[in-house]
Amino acid sequence: MTTALLLIDTQANMFDPITPVAGAVPLLVRLHELQKRARAAHAPVVFVRNTGGAGEPDEPGTPGWEVQTVLHPVPGELVLDKSTNDTFESTNLAGMLEARGIRKLVIAGLQSEFCIRATTLGALAKGYEVTLVSDGHSTYDGRSLEAAEITASVNEELSARVTLLPAQLVTFAG
Repeated sequence: MTTALLLIDTQANMFDPITPVAGAVPLLVRLHELQKRARAAHAPVVFVRNTGGAGEPDEPGTPGWEVQTVLHPVPGELVLDKSTNDTFESTNLAGMLEARGIRKLVIAGLQSEFCIRATTLGALAKGYEVTLVSDGHSTYDGRSLEAAEITASVNEELSARVTLLPAQLVTFAG
């Protein structure tokens, strides 16, 4: 299997019922379905957690920092902790993927304009073939744009360089 599912920042704090990302419940359902299909195809599932500072919702070791319960990693799956928007900058993701023969990434998670965008660009710069799950990432409303507009903008920006597919059309063959 040369394809891996990369789930970025799918941490409990992002799905908190008080301050969830836009479309949190349907997004979580789509991410869980992707995860189940990847596992069924024996595609590696890689989890990335953002590491915040003391008192932040994603402070290491706090409940908000953990991967959302529905998406919990199983033994043997990679869990990487990052401190930058581009996962490749602050982790050994590239080395871990190379050691497993991974050349294709299916990318989904949070937040569209930060870690999804930056990690996708990082993957492209390293020569990975990327499928960005068009309805598999979200964010919060911004000052001038709503979350859905931000996500659509990121999809549009990256569409010429990635395969852009809705979750239901993503496969993990090869």
